[in-house]
Amino acid sequence: MNNQQQNILIIGAGLCGSLLALRLGQRGYNVSVYEMRDDLRTKDISAGRSINLAFSDRGNKGIKLVGLEDKVKKLCIPMNGRMLHDKQGNTFLSNYSGRAHEYINSISRGELNRLLLTEAEKHDNVTIHFNKRCQSVDFEKTTATFQNCNTKGIFIEDADAIIATDGAGSALRKSYYLERKFLFSFSQDYLTHGYKELSILPTALGTYKTYKNALHIWPRGDFMIIALPNLDGSFTVTLFLSYSDGKYNFNNLTTPEIVTEFFQSEFPDALELMPNLAEDFFKNPTAPLGTVKCSPWHYKGNTLLMGDSAHAIVPFYGQGMNASFEDVVEFDKVLDQNLNSWEANFSTYEKNRKKDTDAIADLAVDNFHEMKSHVGQTIFQEKRKIEMALEKEFPNDYSSKYSLVTFNEDIGYREAMLKGRAQDKAILNMLSDEVIGVNGNLRDILNKVKSETTSILEDDRIAGLK
Repeated sequence: MNNQQQNILIIGAGLCGSLLALRLGQRGYNVSVYEMRDDLRTKDISAGRSINLAFSDRGNKGIKLVGLEDKVKKLCIPMNGRMLHDKQGNTFLSNYSGRAHEYINSISRGELNRLLLTEAEKHDNVTIHFNKRCQSVDFEKTTATFQNCNTKGIFIEDADAIIATDGAGSALRKSYYLERKFLFSFSQDYLTHGYKELSILPTALGTYKTYKNALHIWPRGDFMIIALPNLDGSFTVTLFLSYSDGKYNFNNLTTPEIVTEFFQSEFPDALELMPNLAEDFFKNPTAPLGTVKCSPWHYKGNTLLMGDSAHAIVPFYGQGMNASFEDVVEFDKVLDQNLNSWEANFSTYEKNRKKDTDAIADLAVDNFHEMKSHVGQTIFQEKRKIEMALEKEFPNDYSSKYSLVTFNEDIGYREAMLKGRAQDKAILNMLSDEVIGVNGNLRDILNKVKSETTSILEDDRIAGLK
């Protein structure tokens, strides 16, 4: 296919859409992007569901691909580990890796989106249109119907291929679902918990009120709050809580007094940092947490779902943005194969990618339970101590599940999930049976973990779980 003669229509100018537009523009395609929101570079609006995100190695692959690594690095705050807060105000830093060079970053969703939009528009063959809401897609004609959000006028755009990066509520995915000429599988699973964004404001001097270089977690069994640092000295705090279960839930936190009572009981050290708690709580919405899986991602050889449109996940592995950026990298690899049609490109991409996005969706739900409960348990903390020691002592021979998922970007999510789960099971079983301990010989522990992990993986293979 001649790139200069191919017109690509992208629905959605969020993080995935703007990165995809930039990369396709670099490759020489004529790209038109349609976004339902205002241009966030000109209006003070939220860039999406959350203010800041965890940015790590898989996402950085996409940033390297388009040559923006140095510019993006300036937006990042390194987070070396989880700072755990108990109810008495005691803290414990649990590093993400035993290797000093492995850490994740807190990054502003809005600032990153602004950068990608600006870089994409530097290409004459990339045009971005704002306040244009996609209503539906006609697969037979390769056209999309839009409404101008300001004038309410309806118009139709055509292209050689349409790629939807319009998030969990994708208009293209809805069109797939309503189409009766092919089989389309779709699932949308919600947690019983929702989330609400709060904040820890900076000091009067603009400094941080608590430790800057960590993802703070207040795990409380059935609920939790987390906090990520921002460049201005503030922290974005997120409360994850059941809608209806437990003594305190979103349905009964109805007055400033009850909200304050809840935080005083469960998060007293956080409350001391949040005099603005009640204002934030009743100003900001409560939002659901859900997972979207679907197939196929493509239809008629001319339309494709990508990013959250194809595989929205809950945020507990910090991989939503990273997975979407990795989507662009994997799609770019397919384009390098010079296949002879969009159908071949789209089907090859989905075949290569879907097993990994299903895996990270499952891992994200697993990590929800780990973060709100398991991280506070003694046996889990012992497991992490052993893993950190193994990674530090044998950096080339051992990686924890978290490291496999977050820092080993050259292996797929599915491979990382299978090996990581087997390692977790091996270590927890041997700790429980007192076969290993935190003060044991590390070489002996490594050998035992490797042997037991291999056995578990083989059992899974025989059982058909691999």
